[in-house]
Amino acid sequence: MSLKKEYGQPKDNYHARIMAKSAGIFIVCVILTLLCLVPIYILIVDSTHAHMDLAQNPSRFWFGKSLGDNFRTLMNDLPEGAGKSAKRVAAQYHSAFNVGQGYLNSLIIAGCSTILTVFFSALTAYGLVVYEFKLNSAAYTFIIGVMMIPVQVSSAGFVRFMYNLNLINSFIPLIIPAIAAPAVIFFMVSYMKSSFPLDIVEASRIDGCGEFRTFLTIAIPMMKPAIAVQAIFAFVANWNNYYTQNMILKNEKFATVPIMVSKVLGFDKNIDNGVNFLCVTLSILPIVIVYFILSKFIIAGVALGGVKE
Repeated sequence: MSLKKEYGQPKDNYHARIMAKSAGIFIVCVILTLLCLVPIYILIVDSTHAHMDLAQNPSRFWFGKSLGDNFRTLMNDLPEGAGKSAKRVAAQYHSAFNVGQGYLNSLIIAGCSTILTVFFSALTAYGLVVYEFKLNSAAYTFIIGVMMIPVQVSSAGFVRFMYNLNLINSFIPLIIPAIAAPAVIFFMVSYMKSSFPLDIVEASRIDGCGEFRTFLTIAIPMMKPAIAVQAIFAFVANWNNYYTQNMILKNEKFATVPIMVSKVLGFDKNIDNGVNFLCVTLSILPIVIVYFILSKFIIAGVALGGVKE
């Protein structure tokens, strides 16, 4: 039998088209990767240059030697021989961006919110998928409907309610509402419908296992990919949640990293662009590290959860 043709086309042309298609996909992926990574690279590079160097030549693509000086300015730890102008700039930046305090406040809010979001969203999705009750479809539709409402629509009423409860300058309004996360519930339901066997729940009931224990010991381990990817997204969203945090946290001791970065970028006097870039770099560093470490869970979780209803 002749091997000159395969799939209705000459064999050489077929392989050439496959190679060209693969090369095209590879080039597109490289371009998209560069579009994502180059801005971060330039940000990190600029944070290593002094203000005067950036003023003379803003387009720099290699690391400078002023990272230590910029960090000492941010920490208000200048040498004794520093001039009054440099000390004034350092005091201004240190008062606005306290690295330790900002990281602690943001980690408390983002960490606690993430735990509540993924646990209660998984519990809600488990109930919607495993149990058949009269208002099952209506409850799921209501959750999807809530997901369509922008946060800005209810923000004024939310802040007023927090004032009435005397919860301004408290982490509680930023953590407890994380229990209700419609988008996460939607993802969890899609994931469970595609890959969660209901027979194992029936088997656990026959063995005498309680409902909540079944969820903790059987459902959660089987939902690890979905929980991992949604935990990453929830952590990033809560870490970057400047809008709500700025409405609730008015006292400086409760300021989070996004609030501090906003204050730094709002300076109109005694500006040091090298320190500005360093502040932004420090603000995104934790989430970039978390993303790169757990990126394999993001890819696996999106692939498994992205199914049609």
